[in-house]
Amino acid sequence: MNLNKLVSIITPLYNAEKYIETTIQSVQYQTYKNWEMIIVDDCSKDRGPEIVKKYIENDNRIKLMKLEKNSGGAVARNRAIKEAKGKYIAFLDSDDLWYPEKLEKQLKFMEENNYDFTYTWYEKIDEEGNLLKEIVKSEDKINYNKLLKSNQIGCLAAMYNAKKLGKIYMPLIRKRQDYALWLQVLKKVDYGYCLKENLAQYRIVNGSVSSNKINLIKYNWKLFRDVEKLSIFKSFYYLSWNIFTKLMLKK
Repeated sequence: MNLNKLVSIITPLYNAEKYIETTIQSVQYQTYKNWEMIIVDDCSKDRGPEIVKKYIENDNRIKLMKLEKNSGGAVARNRAIKEAKGKYIAFLDSDDLWYPEKLEKQLKFMEENNYDFTYTWYEKIDEEGNLLKEIVKSEDKINYNKLLKSNQIGCLAAMYNAKKLGKIYMPLIRKRQDYALWLQVLKKVDYGYCLKENLAQYRIVNGSVSSNKINLIKYNWKLFRDVEKLSIFKSFYYLSWNIFTKLMLKK
């Protein structure tokens, strides 16, 4: 394991026995092999952790930890970040997938251009893994103020240089932790840069917060007010931008 170019993959696990196997396999199929996958079980009530243990037996790059009590995605991811040994930190939730060249291409993109924070395009799939024929494309580069208007960065698509920036943790909010984390990163770098290629699959699960637009509005408001400490006027301004952007994308 070469720590100089090691990628630490952060994966929270909660009741994902239906998906975690294919998620792990998508990491094992990576053409870039110098990685560690840190899975943190948030007190699952299904067989998800047992499935992970089966893979650990044959692959010591995969690690499993368990929280003492159910604490949510931010706490689980932060525990994994704390344990991470890699120069780079990437994120992959327990129901999402990467294409085989994702890490190799993204690392090359970062190192050749000396970028410390990058993200890729990704596409959406349904619960059964069927393509929804929607590729989420982001702008070439984005800064803090632009990201406040709309979160263009998928959690499964992002990677940052922890050796250069230090470990950056997710604020302890119930939802939109990834959005909050990207804002923290963009306080340390001028821009995040997009590798304009579809390299991942984001699963839409019925009933999830990401599929509930009213909840997204509520959580974005809490992010702007409670985490970013924006004024009511600025919070309303950026929330309006978020809603407008979502509406335009639908059209």
